[in-house]
Amino acid sequence: MKILYIHQYFNTPEDGGSTRSYWISQELIKNGHEVVMITSTRNKEEEGSKKTIDGISVIYLKAYYNQHMGFLGRLQAYMKFMWKSTIEAFKQKSIALVIATSTPLTIGIPALLIKKLKGTMYLFEVRDLWPEVPIQMGALNNFFLRSAALWLEKSIYKNASHIVALSPGMEDGVLQTGIKQSKVTMIPNMSKIDHFFPRPHNLGLLEKYDLKNKSFKLIYFGSMGLSNGIDYILDTAKLLKAHANIEFIFIGYGSMIESLLEYCKKENLDNVRFLGRFGIAEAADLVNLCDITLVTFANIPILYTNSPNKLFDSLSAGKPIIVNSKGWTKTMVETNHCGIYVDPESPIDFANKILELKKNPNYLALMGSNARKLAESTYDKSILCAQFANVVKGLLPKS
Repeated sequence: MKILYIHQYFNTPEDGGSTRSYWISQELIKNGHEVVMITSTRNKEEEGSKKTIDGISVIYLKAYYNQHMGFLGRLQAYMKFMWKSTIEAFKQKSIALVIATSTPLTIGIPALLIKKLKGTMYLFEVRDLWPEVPIQMGALNNFFLRSAALWLEKSIYKNASHIVALSPGMEDGVLQTGIKQSKVTMIPNMSKIDHFFPRPHNLGLLEKYDLKNKSFKLIYFGSMGLSNGIDYILDTAKLLKAHANIEFIFIGYGSMIESLLEYCKKENLDNVRFLGRFGIAEAADLVNLCDITLVTFANIPILYTNSPNKLFDSLSAGKPIIVNSKGWTKTMVETNHCGIYVDPESPIDFANKILELKKNPNYLALMGSNARKLAESTYDKSILCAQFANVVKGLLPKS
């Protein structure tokens, strides 16, 4: 069957960032389906193009987006991609199913229109509970825009043949709109056990990135936006500045990067290193070099529902994890003894727990081992992509 997959921020393993749609596409191809991916270009100068990437027919639309954009700039980028992806989607022939994966919520509009005008069913994947995330973060204050977004959310859910939610909290959010449980499947983000895994350290990275040889290293890898709580980590690093053998390492990119660098310069945080953005291979090497991974968010209730890639890659890497969200990630790491929770409003609590963990290498090793076991048994992409493919199989007509 031919499947049209619409994802505004599609990434391959070489691109870095979330690669969930890539791995799901690979599983669908393995199951005999043809996958056409509609996504956006990566920079302002790049023209739209069509490429075949590992069996996926990828259509890049010229609809530039940057995390530095303000609310109106982002909205314009969302609307441009929505319009162009709708036109491109209607050009496709013999589509059996559309998969639309948020965010933004507007990604559901092309799928909704195709269903209404051509009768093609769609599966909608909820990666964030929009519009509740921008509402709670104060980015969507206009009454009319907020009302329209809430109406659109319910309409997209109602018309979807099935909905995949990425966390229990997201699943609850979907159900609260009146959708039946039978129509929703929870499939969280994925561990990539063949990419992130425990192995001897690549010591060449120490010299390459001017890192200390025997320091206690904590790493944050992923998006660095307003919602990610990076300022909270830096406040903690400031408290630990006197401990010369503790390093905080950041890899990734986001809208807050310039202000974060400015803060480090102002506070003279020589225990903090921002290394940039990497593809999956070097990112995995850097994570493997470190002692603990950090999965943080701003202390906003809707963010408790998040299903962060960095958490599942940390499990795969066999690293103890520090989380600061009161949601299901706290329950996960505490129940499986693969990490700890720190108070999101108290850098002092964070700093004290780092010092405690540093004194207990055996406990760190145990948590790391538990993390790897959990990745292998429950969250590996081979397991979860197969679950997703089974959901798709249940929607398609029997051939």
